[in-house]
Order: sequence, then structure tokens, then C-alpha cells
Amino acid sequence: MTRLSKAAPTALQKLWKELLEPIVFAVVITQFVATLVGVDGVSMMPNLRDRERVFVPKYETWLHKAGVGEFSRGDILIFKPPREASAKISNLNKSAFGLYSYRPFLIKRLIGLPGDRIKVQGGEVTVNGVKLDSSWTTDYWRDQGCWDSQSALATQTTSDQYGVVPNQAEITVPAGSYFVMGDNRTPSGSEDSRLFGPVARRDVAGRAAAVVWPIMRKSNVKYDCAANAVGEFSGTNVLNWRLLTRPEAFQTLKSSLAAK
Repeated sequence: MTRLSKAAPTALQKLWKELLEPIVFAVVITQFVATLVGVDGVSMMPNLRDRERVFVPKYETWLHKAGVGEFSRGDILIFKPPREASAKISNLNKSAFGLYSYRPFLIKRLIGLPGDRIKVQGGEVTVNGVKLDSSWTTDYWRDQGCWDSQSALATQTTSDQYGVVPNQAEITVPAGSYFVMGDNRTPSGSEDSRLFGPVARRDVAGRAAAVVWPIMRKSNVKYDCAANAVGEFSGTNVLNWRLLTRPEAFQTLKSSLAAK
């Protein structure tokens, strides 16, 4: 039997198969299915450490933007800060080789949903008149000796420090927006909605669902309050792979709000 030889691929077919197809596939996966994001900084300590990498299911974001479901209080979100804030706060404006500037992605915890009334007083957070038990993070900062209960960010909900939002004792989260805060509750531990206001849903890239890197980490970390930085790691090596579930306090808050 005579077999027909397969025609050699054209230059265009080779270009697609060897270069463009893998790139397109990677873009589709990272934009619409899932991706990994690196943590940069200490604003989410003690729950997330600098240079950890988290898994983000991107399909959730697209479903939410299409009106299917919603992020929940207690979720850890990856997002871009508001444009006005990026223009006024240097840490929220990055440069790419001096050619153009861009808003870097931030990672914070979702505290308030659209319509929620948020109040920060004495370092404590209140949602719709119900106090949120923040001990999942404040206990750590009390132990470190630098829990903030007296600074401008701890005694009012928003601050005009950068001229982005006015000083407000309480704020109602606008439709299509979220109020976010870092878990780092030291005086200058996190630049979040207290400084730049609520974050638009359209600027949210996704929810951090799990930590995937590094595989192991030291069990304890000491924080240098004066330097606003990690002091030292100690203790045994423990497995670092873990799901980023919402603290139980947020379920308690939800139940309390439903019972009002």
C-alpha cells in the first residue's frame, strides 16, 4: 500500500505551533482560568508573608463580573488601587523602565461589601453597627507590641493623609465597590481603603485561594515594630501549602447581621 506523505508545514503554521499557540494558551489560562500571584511586602502579615505565592482562580472573577455570585467578607483580594490614589501615593505608582507608569496589584482582605457601613475606631472595625472580631490578626500584633489603636488610621475610617479621601468617622461602601484592609495592624503597616477609599469591582483581579510557594516555612516570625519589617524567623519548618479560608469571625459577623 502506498502511503501519502504528509505535507510539510508552512512557515505560518510553524510560527503558530511553536510560538504563538503556547503563548495564546498561556494567556487564556492565566486570564480566564487560574494564575499565581506573588506577595510583595508585609501588609498581609501574619497571614501572608513577603514573597509567598498564592493561587488565584480567575474564573471566579469573570463569573462575578457577569453577575454570578459575589466575593465575600473575609476573602483576600488581588486588585489595582483607584487611579486617583495611584496618582497621589508614590507606592501605588510604578514605572516600567521609565517608559510608562502603571498601577501595581495589591493584596488585601475584603472587609465591606456594597452598601455596608464601615467604621474604624480604636483599632477595631464595625460593620453595619456590629463589631468584627479581628483577633485572627490583632492577637498577633498585640503579642508583637505594635498593635495600632491610636493613629489616624486606627481612629477614623478614612484619612485625608494623601488628599485622596476625606477624614470620615464612617463610610458607606458604594455600589460595585469593596472596602479592603491589610491584616498588618501596625501604624504604617498597610495602605488600603482607609487611605484610598473603596475599590471598584472592575479593578479586582481575583481572590487568593491558597498558598502554593514556598513549600516549607518557619513556624514563627518576629516583627520589628520600629522598622516596620520582619525581624527574624524561628521555630520548626512546617508545610506551607494551605487554603486561605475566611476567618471564622466573618461567619459570626454574617450571622449577627442576619439576626438584626
